[in-house]
Amino acid sequence: MRKIVALFLILPFSIFGQPAPSAKEILDSVRMIESQQQIDLQGQLRENNVIVPFRLTQNGSLIRYSFSNPDEVLQLRLGEKSSRLDLVTDAGTEKFAASKLDQKIRGTSLTYEDLAFKFLYWPTARVLGEENVRTRNCWKLQLRAPSRESQYSNIFLWVDKASGALMRMEGYDWNAQFAKRFEVVSAQKIGGSWFLKQMRIEQLQPGTNHVQSRTYLEIKK
Repeated sequence: MRKIVALFLILPFSIFGQPAPSAKEILDSVRMIESQQQIDLQGQLRENNVIVPFRLTQNGSLIRYSFSNPDEVLQLRLGEKSSRLDLVTDAGTEKFAASKLDQKIRGTSLTYEDLAFKFLYWPTARVLGEENVRTRNCWKLQLRAPSRESQYSNIFLWVDKASGALMRMEGYDWNAQFAKRFEVVSAQKIGGSWFLKQMRIEQLQPGTNHVQSRTYLEIKK
Protein backbone atom coordinates (compact mmCIF):
# COMPACT_ATOMS: atom_id res chain seq x y z
CA MET A 1 0.00 0.00 0.00
CA ARG A 2 2.55 3.43 -1.03
CA LYS A 3 0.82 5.54 1.21
CA ILE A 4 -1.77 4.88 0.33
CA VAL A 5 -0.23 6.59 -2.24
CA ALA A 6 3.03 7.44 -0.84
CA LEU A 7 3.83 4.24 0.95
CA PHE A 8 3.64 2.35 -2.28
CA LEU A 9 6.30 4.43 -3.93
CA ILE A 10 9.20 2.18 -4.82
CA LEU A 11 12.11 3.04 -2.56
CA PRO A 12 15.70 1.81 -2.20
CA PHE A 13 16.31 0.15 1.20
CA SER A 14 19.93 -0.40 2.15
CA ILE A 15 18.97 -3.16 4.60
CA PHE A 16 17.58 -5.30 1.80
CA GLY A 17 21.06 -6.18 0.62
CA GLN A 18 21.43 -8.18 3.85
CA PRO A 19 19.68 -11.45 4.74
CA ALA A 20 16.54 -11.60 6.89
CA PRO A 21 16.12 -8.12 8.39
CA SER A 22 13.84 -7.96 11.42
CA ALA A 23 10.31 -6.59 11.16
CA LYS A 24 11.39 -3.58 13.23
CA GLU A 25 14.26 -2.83 10.84
CA ILE A 26 11.94 -3.00 7.85
CA LEU A 27 9.30 -0.73 9.39
CA ASP A 28 11.91 1.71 10.72
CA SER A 29 13.35 2.01 7.21
CA VAL A 30 9.91 2.52 5.64
CA ARG A 31 9.20 5.39 8.02
CA MET A 32 12.64 6.98 7.69
CA ILE A 33 12.80 6.90 3.90
CA GLU A 34 9.17 7.89 3.49
CA SER A 35 9.70 11.02 5.59
CA GLN A 36 12.37 12.20 3.11
CA GLN A 37 10.10 12.38 0.05
CA GLN A 38 9.53 15.60 -1.91
CA ILE A 39 6.62 15.12 -4.34
CA ASP A 40 3.77 16.97 -6.05
CA LEU A 41 1.58 14.65 -8.12
CA GLN A 42 -1.96 14.37 -9.47
CA GLY A 43 -3.97 11.23 -8.99
CA GLN A 44 -7.43 9.75 -8.87
CA LEU A 45 -9.54 7.13 -7.15
CA ARG A 46 -11.61 5.17 -9.67
CA GLU A 47 -14.43 2.80 -8.84
CA ASN A 48 -16.69 1.68 -11.70
CA ASN A 49 -17.87 4.95 -13.32
CA VAL A 50 -16.95 7.13 -10.34
CA ILE A 51 -13.70 9.11 -10.58
CA VAL A 52 -12.38 11.11 -7.62
CA PRO A 53 -9.38 13.31 -8.54
CA PHE A 54 -6.91 14.42 -5.88
CA ARG A 55 -3.54 16.10 -5.52
CA LEU A 56 -0.75 14.55 -3.46
CA THR A 57 2.00 16.79 -2.13
CA GLN A 58 4.75 15.98 0.33
CA ASN A 59 7.45 18.01 2.00
CA GLY A 60 9.45 15.66 4.17
CA SER A 61 7.32 14.26 6.97
CA LEU A 62 4.22 16.28 5.93
CA ILE A 63 1.92 14.73 3.31
CA ARG A 64 -1.23 16.37 1.98
CA TYR A 65 -4.15 14.85 0.10
CA SER A 66 -6.32 17.51 -1.55
CA PHE A 67 -9.79 16.61 -2.86
CA SER A 68 -12.35 18.85 -4.56
CA ASN A 69 -16.14 18.91 -5.09
CA PRO A 70 -16.42 19.36 -2.14
CA ASP A 71 -13.03 20.63 -1.04
CA GLU A 72 -11.29 18.50 1.56
CA VAL A 73 -7.63 18.64 2.55
CA LEU A 74 -6.06 15.98 4.74
CA GLN A 75 -2.60 16.31 6.22
CA LEU A 76 -0.58 13.36 7.45
CA ARG A 77 2.40 13.95 9.71
CA LEU A 78 4.88 11.08 10.04
CA GLY A 79 6.53 11.23 13.44
CA GLU A 80 9.19 9.04 15.02
CA LYS A 81 6.74 7.15 17.21
CA SER A 82 3.34 7.76 15.63
CA SER A 83 1.49 9.35 12.72
CA ARG A 84 -1.19 12.03 12.92
CA LEU A 85 -3.97 12.69 10.41
CA ASP A 86 -5.39 16.23 10.43
CA LEU A 87 -8.19 18.00 8.62
CA VAL A 88 -6.97 21.29 7.10
CA THR A 89 -9.43 24.19 7.04
CA ASP A 90 -9.27 27.95 6.57
CA ALA A 91 -9.02 28.25 10.35
CA GLY A 92 -6.00 25.92 10.54
CA THR A 93 -5.60 22.21 11.24
CA GLU A 94 -7.51 19.96 13.61
CA LYS A 95 -6.99 16.31 14.44
CA PHE A 96 -9.16 14.02 12.37
CA ALA A 97 -11.80 12.43 14.59
CA ALA A 98 -10.88 8.86 15.54
CA SER A 99 -14.57 7.90 15.32
CA LYS A 100 -14.54 8.73 11.59
CA LEU A 101 -11.35 6.91 10.58
CA ASP A 102 -13.25 3.85 9.35
CA GLN A 103 -15.42 5.94 7.00
CA LYS A 104 -14.96 5.47 3.26
CA ILE A 105 -13.45 8.31 1.22
CA ARG A 106 -15.96 9.56 -1.34
CA GLY A 107 -17.75 6.21 -1.28
CA THR A 108 -14.70 4.24 -2.44
CA SER A 109 -13.06 1.21 -0.82
CA LEU A 110 -10.40 3.48 0.73
CA THR A 111 -10.95 4.67 4.30
CA TYR A 112 -9.39 7.55 6.22
CA GLU A 113 -7.61 5.05 8.44
CA ASP A 114 -5.94 3.61 5.35
CA LEU A 115 -4.37 7.04 4.76
CA ALA A 116 -3.21 7.42 8.36
CA PHE A 117 -0.73 4.51 8.28
CA LYS A 118 -0.92 3.85 11.99
CA PHE A 119 0.06 0.23 11.34
CA LEU A 120 3.64 1.30 10.57
CA TYR A 121 4.00 2.04 14.28
CA TRP A 122 2.37 -1.07 15.69
CA PRO A 123 4.87 -2.56 18.18
CA THR A 124 3.95 -6.21 17.58
CA ALA A 125 5.33 -7.30 14.21
CA ARG A 126 7.24 -10.27 12.84
CA VAL A 127 8.70 -11.56 9.59
CA LEU A 128 6.86 -14.71 8.50
CA GLY A 129 9.14 -15.65 5.62
CA GLU A 130 9.47 -15.07 1.89
CA GLU A 131 6.85 -15.12 -0.88
CA ASN A 132 6.63 -13.95 -4.49
CA VAL A 133 4.21 -11.21 -5.53
CA ARG A 134 3.97 -10.50 -9.26
CA THR A 135 7.32 -12.26 -9.83
CA ARG A 136 8.97 -10.13 -7.10
CA ASN A 137 10.62 -11.88 -4.14
CA CYS A 138 9.21 -10.34 -0.95
CA TRP A 139 9.47 -10.49 2.79
CA LYS A 140 6.09 -11.26 4.35
CA LEU A 141 5.32 -9.51 7.65
CA GLN A 142 2.49 -9.82 10.15
CA LEU A 143 1.49 -6.81 12.26
CA ARG A 144 -0.94 -7.00 15.19
CA ALA A 145 -3.04 -4.03 16.26
CA PRO A 146 -2.34 -2.82 19.81
CA SER A 147 -6.01 -1.95 20.43
CA ARG A 148 -9.48 -2.01 18.90
CA GLU A 149 -9.13 1.60 17.75
CA SER A 150 -8.21 0.15 14.34
CA GLN A 151 -10.70 -1.54 12.03
CA TYR A 152 -7.99 -4.16 11.48
CA SER A 153 -6.85 -6.71 14.05
CA ASN A 154 -4.02 -8.01 11.87
CA ILE A 155 -2.27 -6.72 8.77
CA PHE A 156 -0.03 -8.73 6.47
CA LEU A 157 2.55 -6.89 4.36
CA TRP A 158 4.63 -8.08 1.41
CA VAL A 159 7.79 -6.00 0.96
CA ASP A 160 9.97 -6.30 -2.13
CA LYS A 161 13.37 -7.57 -0.96
CA ALA A 162 15.28 -5.84 -3.77
CA SER A 163 13.64 -2.39 -3.76
CA GLY A 164 11.80 -2.12 -0.45
CA ALA A 165 8.46 -1.48 -2.18
CA LEU A 166 5.27 -2.48 -0.37
CA MET A 167 3.74 -4.80 -2.95
CA ARG A 168 0.65 -6.05 -1.12
CA MET A 169 -1.27 -5.47 2.09
CA GLU A 170 -4.09 -7.58 3.54
CA GLY A 171 -6.23 -6.49 6.47
CA TYR A 172 -8.24 -8.77 8.78
CA ASP A 173 -11.13 -7.61 10.96
CA TRP A 174 -11.64 -8.37 14.66
CA ASN A 175 -13.41 -11.62 13.81
CA ALA A 176 -10.17 -12.72 12.10
CA GLN A 177 -11.90 -12.53 8.72
CA PHE A 178 -10.19 -11.29 5.57
CA ALA A 179 -11.57 -7.78 4.96
CA LYS A 180 -9.43 -5.81 2.51
CA ARG A 181 -6.58 -6.23 0.06
CA PHE A 182 -4.25 -3.59 -1.42
CA GLU A 183 -1.95 -4.60 -4.27
CA VAL A 184 0.39 -2.68 -6.53
CA VAL A 185 -0.50 -3.32 -10.18
CA SER A 186 2.13 -1.14 -11.86
CA ALA A 187 4.81 1.49 -11.22
CA GLN A 188 6.30 4.33 -13.29
CA LYS A 189 9.48 6.37 -13.38
CA ILE A 190 9.09 10.10 -12.73
CA GLY A 191 12.11 12.39 -12.57
CA GLY A 192 14.52 9.50 -12.16
CA SER A 193 12.59 7.90 -9.27
CA TRP A 194 10.04 5.09 -9.21
CA PHE A 195 6.48 5.88 -8.13
CA LEU A 196 3.21 4.08 -7.91
CA LYS A 197 1.21 4.10 -11.14
CA GLN A 198 -1.78 1.96 -10.20
CA MET A 199 -2.90 0.17 -7.05
CA ARG A 200 -5.98 -2.03 -6.66
CA ILE A 201 -7.98 -1.86 -3.43
CA GLU A 202 -10.53 -4.62 -2.84
CA GLN A 203 -13.16 -4.73 -0.11
CA LEU A 204 -14.14 -8.33 0.61
CA GLN A 205 -17.29 -9.83 2.05
CA PRO A 206 -16.22 -11.01 5.53
CA GLY A 207 -15.64 -14.72 5.77
CA THR A 208 -15.41 -15.19 2.01
CA ASN A 209 -13.11 -14.30 -0.87
CA HIS A 210 -15.96 -12.49 -2.64
CA VAL A 211 -14.99 -8.96 -3.69
CA GLN A 212 -17.73 -6.51 -2.74
CA SER A 213 -16.08 -3.44 -4.26
CA ARG A 214 -12.91 -2.65 -6.17
CA THR A 215 -11.22 0.76 -6.30
CA TYR A 216 -8.15 1.75 -8.31
CA LEU A 217 -5.78 4.38 -7.00
CA GLU A 218 -3.89 5.87 -9.95
CA ILE A 219 -1.05 8.42 -10.08
CA LYS A 220 -0.36 10.53 -13.17
CA LYS A 221 2.97 11.92 -14.35
